Amino acid sequence: MKNDTTKKILKASKADKEVKAIKTGEEKTAVRAKKVAGRNKKEVKSTGALEAPVYNQDGNEVATIKLPENIFGLAWKADLVHQVVVSLMSNKRTNLAHTKTRGEVSGGGKKPWQQKGLGRARHGSTRSPIWVKGGVAHGPRKEKNYDRKVNKKMKAKALFTIISKKFRDNEVFFLDNLKTTLPKAKEALTILKNISKIKGGEQILAKRANSAYITVMKKDVNLDRAFRNFGNLKLDEWRNINPLDVLNYRYLIIDNSALAFKFLEAKMK
Repeated sequence: MKNDTTKKILKASKADKEVKAIKTGEEKTAVRAKKVAGRNKKEVKSTGALEAPVYNQDGNEVATIKLPENIFGLAWKADLVHQVVVSLMSNKRTNLAHTKTRGEVSGGGKKPWQQKGLGRARHGSTRSPIWVKGGVAHGPRKEKNYDRKVNKKMKAKALFTIISKKFRDNEVFFLDNLKTTLPKAKEALTILKNISKIKGGEQILAKRANSAYITVMKKDVNLDRAFRNFGNLKLDEWRNINPLDVLNYRYLIIDNSALAFKFLEAKMK
């Protein structure tokens, strides 16, 4: 009888422990779910209608434009940006380091001395890695592939995340129509001086390197020649905009803003 009673008590205590473990697991799951829901709420939380002034190339405000939240209102996601940027940098990497193995080094075709009888260590080639002027063992090889796959939507999301961060930091400017009558650096300098008068853009001319990334609808010979003498900025087409360039340069200047937004939104489709 005592043994039966003891067994019943042990079974009851074991059942209680299992119930407690289940409850504890459910509580932990609920806490995690609340945290995830809180993060999602923060991401989805709207900051209201996003608007920004549009300037002409004289630095004067000419209009106000509504900004799409899926481009300019995203929360900062450091892990996403880091993964995409590192992958893009890896894809750009040119593999130059290359060492020759014992089979690629010239010479060494003859056995340096006989296998036995001289008291020396046995060797079959003077181009062994342990010999002077021999091949290299386990050295870098140019056949190594550094390419990394970056999903299209992932790349676009990282781009919009960086643009949103720059917009919050007042480092994005919108122009109505950027053009020059002559391919002269003097005209480009005048435009940059006018833009630097805008609040937040004072460092465009003062910054010696990676100052501004200017995006235009299509290539213009006059614009290209006018701006190419300035080493601290880059003029590029919308279709070439990418996370690396936007992140490398402090200011982002977008020309023909309304059309640019439609082009950028198409990247997520």
